Amino acid sequence: MWKKGLDTWEEYRNVVRACRDATRKAKAHLELKLARDVKDNKKGFFKYINSKRKTRENVGPLLNEVGALVMEDTEKAELLNAFFASVLTAKAGPQESQTLEVGNKGLQKEDLPLIEEDQVGEHLGKLDTHKSMGPDGMHPRVLRELADVIARPLSIIFERSWRTGEVPEDWRKGNVTPVFRKGKKEDPGNYRPVSLTSIPGKVMEQLILGVISKHVEEKKVIGSGQHGFTKGKRCLTSLIAFYDGMIGWVDEGRAVDVVYLDFSKAFDTVSYNILTGKLRKCGLDEWTVRWVDTPEGCAAIERDLDRLECRLSLA
Repeated sequence: MWKKGLDTWEEYRNVVRACRDATRKAKAHLELKLARDVKDNKKGFFKYINSKRKTRENVGPLLNEVGALVMEDTEKAELLNAFFASVLTAKAGPQESQTLEVGNKGLQKEDLPLIEEDQVGEHLGKLDTHKSMGPDGMHPRVLRELADVIARPLSIIFERSWRTGEVPEDWRKGNVTPVFRKGKKEDPGNYRPVSLTSIPGKVMEQLILGVISKHVEEKKVIGSGQHGFTKGKRCLTSLIAFYDGMIGWVDEGRAVDVVYLDFSKAFDTVSYNILTGKLRKCGLDEWTVRWVDTPEGCAAIERDLDRLECRLSLA
């Protein structure tokens, strides 16, 4: 209006000042809210921080197997994909497999896996609405707000998958992003894959993981001396136990030798044959073991069972 001569310069400047003050207050309020809610909304916090950066770091040139630098995005993606796949432990052949046939005749109806509608609704109600959706386009906020409606059909799908050992194709897809860890940025081995997968598939994984974890705890498969990847224990508890034992031996005049071991790519190199063999040995039902042992189940559950695998492999 001022440019068209319909308003005065003073009125124009007053509106500019009021708009600027409102913008500053809104920005301060947003930053304060992000800082207060950082524990529940880490994604929003870091998204705001990254938006303030002048440059965005992408994956730079990478060295291939012959030592040449790879510059094109497609070639870098293929190189990273080949490396991520190479560190995974392949399933053993038929002569090494410990897979057993499911004895349907010996199982009663009450022995079959059963997933209640309320159980699925409880998991859906705890979904973090700030998380990103997977390739299937199912956003966690939609699933959470429609939990009462979709809990029943999802429980039927979950139970069917559990009984048959089959995993829907959408659950096996993921958007993988390489994240730099440390060392030289040209080395593909210094990147780790972060995958966005289907939210319903993750809920199914949590149900399976809960059954396995409960069984392992009840059977006391994990020894008291195991601190890594164990609920209620951490590196600090391990150091305290180690320090207490070492001081006791020194006080007794005994020699103490310490050996530290680090497992390279521990989560990626756990053998599923060893895992399923130990699950059967500790008495886990065959339905759950078969779901974990199938190629589809291995691909779907490996993201949430990695800690349990390492615990069982070390047990």
